[in-house]
Amino acid sequence: MKRTAEKVLSIIAVIMTAIGVVFGFIAMAIFNIVKNDPAAMRDFEREMMADPAMTQAEMDAIYGVFSVMGGFFWFLLIAMIISVVLNIIGIVNIWKNKNAKLAGIMFIIAGLLGGILSLPSILLYVAAILCFTKKPPLQDDLQFADQSYNSDGMRPL
Repeated sequence: MKRTAEKVLSIIAVIMTAIGVVFGFIAMAIFNIVKNDPAAMRDFEREMMADPAMTQAEMDAIYGVFSVMGGFFWFLLIAMIISVVLNIIGIVNIWKNKNAKLAGIMFIIAGLLGGILSLPSILLYVAAILCFTKKPPLQDDLQFADQSYNSDGMRPL
C-alpha cells in the first residue's frame, strides 16, 4: 500500500526537528559562552545594580534562574533528539510497509517530545492519524479466486 502522505509529512517533520536541534545547540553554545564570560556577567550585574528597586535577593534569584534555564534547555534538546530518532524509526516502518500502527505510535510520541504544538509535531500527528485510519484495499479477486461462482453469476458471501 502506498503511504505517500505519511512519508512526506514525516520527512518534513524530521527535517524541521533536526534544524531545531541544530539551532538549539547553537543557542546553548551562545548561552554558555555568555554565562561563563566574566565581562558579560559583570556588565549584566552592573545593569541590574543600576535599577534602584533591585535587591540582592532578587539578583540571586535571577542567577538561580540562569542555572535552571541551562538544564531546561538541555532537557529540551535531548527530547528533540529522541523525537528525531523515533520519527526516523516510524519512517522506516512506513517505508518498508512493516507496521503502520507502530509507526503511528512512534509519530505521536515523537510529536509529543518534539514540542506539543509546534509545526513538526502537528505534521507528525496528522501522519499518525493517517497511519491509523488508512486501510489496505480489499483483495476481492484474490480472496475468491479458488471458489466457484453460482450459476446466477453471484459470488458467495
